[in-house]
Amino acid sequence: MRCDRIWTRARLATLASGRPDLGVVEEGLVASRDGRILYAGPAAEAPDLQAAEIVDCEGRWITPGLIDAHTHLVHAGDRAAEFELRLAGASYEEIARSGGGILSTVRATRAAAEAELVAAALPRLDALIAEGATTVEIKSGYGLTLVDEIKSLRVVRSLTGARPVRLRATLLAAHAAPPEYAGDPDGYIDLICRDILPAAASEGLADAVDAFCESIAFTPAQVERVFRAARAHGLPVKLHAEQLSNQGGAALAARYGALSVDHLEHLDAAGVAALARAGCVATLLPGAYLFLRETKTPPVEALRAAGVPMALATDCNPGTSPLTSLLLAMNLAATLFRLTVTECLAGVTREAARALGLQDETGALEAGKACDLAIWDIERPAELVYRMGFNPLHARIWAGQ
Repeated sequence: MRCDRIWTRARLATLASGRPDLGVVEEGLVASRDGRILYAGPAAEAPDLQAAEIVDCEGRWITPGLIDAHTHLVHAGDRAAEFELRLAGASYEEIARSGGGILSTVRATRAAAEAELVAAALPRLDALIAEGATTVEIKSGYGLTLVDEIKSLRVVRSLTGARPVRLRATLLAAHAAPPEYAGDPDGYIDLICRDILPAAASEGLADAVDAFCESIAFTPAQVERVFRAARAHGLPVKLHAEQLSNQGGAALAARYGALSVDHLEHLDAAGVAALARAGCVATLLPGAYLFLRETKTPPVEALRAAGVPMALATDCNPGTSPLTSLLLAMNLAATLFRLTVTECLAGVTREAARALGLQDETGALEAGKACDLAIWDIERPAELVYRMGFNPLHARIWAGQ
């Protein structure tokens, strides 16, 4: 069999279906052709392969390329001043209701040109890539007008051409009610459903639609209107839900077959059951939990018992999780949420792919999937979760290159 490249003398954590735990192969190889995996498994069982290039991994570990399934990379400015206010005792809700929070980033993002937003986002994207990320989801949500939400989504498409990485763009116009609609959130939902969402869909700028269902954001009834509009335009949905309180958003998202429901610190038993029935991914965001000094953890044991797939992500954003490290996100998930090593690694590969609707494209070392690899200088996979502030990436392969 002809292939473009073979990685030999490797230890594989395949995360493949049908293999237990991490799907470990101690003496393995990976072969690629035309950017896709031709074979990944035991070297002794490989077909007769002929390649233009053979890479000796010298016993290093190969995992699927990492996937960050929840980020807000496109924005201007920062919120370091609000961080100081929180250290002095102010709550997230108090800051938001006084005109800070999301709206302060909205003001800065509206004032920035597309080129400025690209320049600001690239270092954040580069930080993820430097730790082995090959797929990253990026949300809008800091424009909150037709012009500025479309501008943010165009920035995501510009970033796609700027770096060798797979990007998914999510329309999060329903992030907060903008100042122009203070006291009239339903009017803003009208704008989203009538103008913003159709424009994003018609220009092919959005791969999914998200919303923030929370006491300081939008009600389940308002979110449902957005979901109906997304469905009418053939776009899958996701949801920020049960972060600060239990609004029943997870059950709503499950009814609409959401790809994922994210945060979930206040998820109840009914919400867990709804996610399990619908096959929705629970995306956990330990960076936001840590940064906001929350004390109520997501119901991991209940999610685990119900068989709900759990993804992990950085939630990289300027206000509540200025985190650009999936490696640290894994450590936080293990130490704060008590996830296992296998759950952490699956959460930033196989289950993260599922949270983006990309489970047939990437997230595991399996024939037919994109050849997205991370090659590590480690002795065992647990090191990727155990270490803090340490990056053992040896090489990153995206689409076979």
